[in-house]
Amino acid sequence: MENSGGIQASLAGRYATALFGLARDEQQIDAVSRSLDTLEAAMTGSPDFKALTSSPLIGRAEAGRAIRALNPTLGLDPITANFLGVLADNGRLGELKAVIKYVRRLAAANRGETTAEVTSAFPLNDDQVARIKSNLKARLGRDVTIDAKVDPQLLGGIVVRLGSQMIDASIRTKLNTLAMAMKG
Repeated sequence: MENSGGIQASLAGRYATALFGLARDEQQIDAVSRSLDTLEAAMTGSPDFKALTSSPLIGRAEAGRAIRALNPTLGLDPITANFLGVLADNGRLGELKAVIKYVRRLAAANRGETTAEVTSAFPLNDDQVARIKSNLKARLGRDVTIDAKVDPQLLGGIVVRLGSQMIDASIRTKLNTLAMAMKG
C-alpha cells in the first residue's frame, strides 16, 4: 500500500488505508466512494448526524446502534456500512471526516490522479474548478482531483497545495508581502 503524503501516520489514515484496501480487494472502490460522498453530505446537511459523528457524549454502544439503524436510510454499500459500524464500536466516529478525505486521496492515486487542496476566499464555481484542473494537469502532466475549501480570511485569490508544494496567490499573502516591503 502506498504511503502517499504520510497518510498511514495518523489514526484516520490507518482506518482509511484499511477501508481503501478492502474496497480495492473487493473491486468496490466506486461504490465505497459514493457511500463516502453520501456520508459527507449527511454530516454537512444534518446537524443530528454531525452530532452523532462528533459528540463525545454519545457512547460507543449508542452510536453503533444509531449508525446501524441509519445504514438502510443512507443507502450505504455493505463495505462502508460495516466500516462505519467498526468506527462506531471503536469510538472513532470523530475521525470520519478525515477518513473520507484520506480515502479520496488513495482512490485518486489508484486512478493515477493527484489531489490538489485548493483553498479560496469564496466557493468556486464549476468553470473555475475546471480551469484550475486544466492548468494543473498541464503543469503536472496527469489528471488532478480538486479538494476545494473556503477560507474567507484569504480575502481573495487561491492557495493550491500539491503534496509538499504550495502555490499561494491569495490577496492576504500579497498584502502581507507588501506590508513587509514597506517596513524596509
